[in-house]
Amino acid sequence: MFSKKNLVFLGPPGAGKGTFAKMLVKDLPVPHISTGDIFRHEIKNETPLGLKAKECVESGQLVPDELVTDMVVSRLGQDDCDNGFILDGFPRTLNQADLLKVALVESGKVLDAIVSFECGEEALLERLTARIMCRKCGTSYNKLFAAPKVEGQCDDCGPEGEIYQRKDDSLETATDRLKVYNEQTAPLVDFYKDSGFFIALACERGMDEIYVDLKDALK
Repeated sequence: MFSKKNLVFLGPPGAGKGTFAKMLVKDLPVPHISTGDIFRHEIKNETPLGLKAKECVESGQLVPDELVTDMVVSRLGQDDCDNGFILDGFPRTLNQADLLKVALVESGKVLDAIVSFECGEEALLERLTARIMCRKCGTSYNKLFAAPKVEGQCDDCGPEGEIYQRKDDSLETATDRLKVYNEQTAPLVDFYKDSGFFIALACERGMDEIYVDLKDALK
């Protein structure tokens, strides 16, 4: 059904990358990979790469792009990625994109598509400040387009799952997150735009409509 299976999802926070990745893996059975998940796995299992990353974190240093890329490429080398993958949140910088390009060539893999989820800043701020979470299990919801079925309680935890909003989902924090994205990650759009496998999706529409366009673009 899908000809494009090795994917990178780009887009600012609030554009819907993670949401659409979770939707897509139901139709395209490939792993949805985020750098946060990789970090936690590598550090928890005390792999050589994880120990290096842990040392950086504990000393207050940023994890070098080379180490982040090594962890991502290591993850892409696992068996469940043989038929494809969705990279969500990586690369984040031009340097990481360059490192990934070289590493993929060395590992014999290629990217089939870069999907850029595009959304205006006003809509992004509205979405980011609408995020709510279950205090018990940590499941995220959004008051605008992914609210719990019963107001004030988690779909999975029921009455025991109190819904609350984190302090870091404030307007100030959301504005800072978008600023960092615009400075560090937005240049990747131009980096990939002329690659021949760049797909832009306008995301200020209904989710079902966007998802249909996403699937059509990947066929």
